[in-house]
Amino acid sequence: QVQLVESGGGSVQAGGSLRLSCAASGRYAMGWFRQAPEKEREFVAAISWSGFNKDYADSVKGRFTISRDNAKNTVYLQMNSLKPGDTAVYYCAARTALSFNSIATTSAYSYWGQGTQVTVSS
Repeated sequence: QVQLVESGGGSVQAGGSLRLSCAASGRYAMGWFRQAPEKEREFVAAISWSGFNKDYADSVKGRFTISRDNAKNTVYLQMNSLKPGDTAVYYCAARTALSFNSIATTSAYSYWGQGTQVTVSS
């Protein structure tokens, strides 16, 4: 059983920044998803085990950066220029498959964290 632990959420004004962290041991591709109230969970970003492959949702390209430090078993999501529309619970997820196919779909991930709240005020 893989345990994922997110941290770094909080409240920030529009235009501000936050960095989320997700601690996870093992060789997994990792993703970040978010879910706003009464909305479906949506893809935010993903990174391969090596860190070579990355993918982003169009809504966050140029503002969010995903990275990982495998020596620390940690994946990061740096979020800049935050908007009220970014308000959601953010989840990290681990994928056991080695390929990067379908990396933006929730069904591609086997393990999920408990989520961390991000609130952006205008």
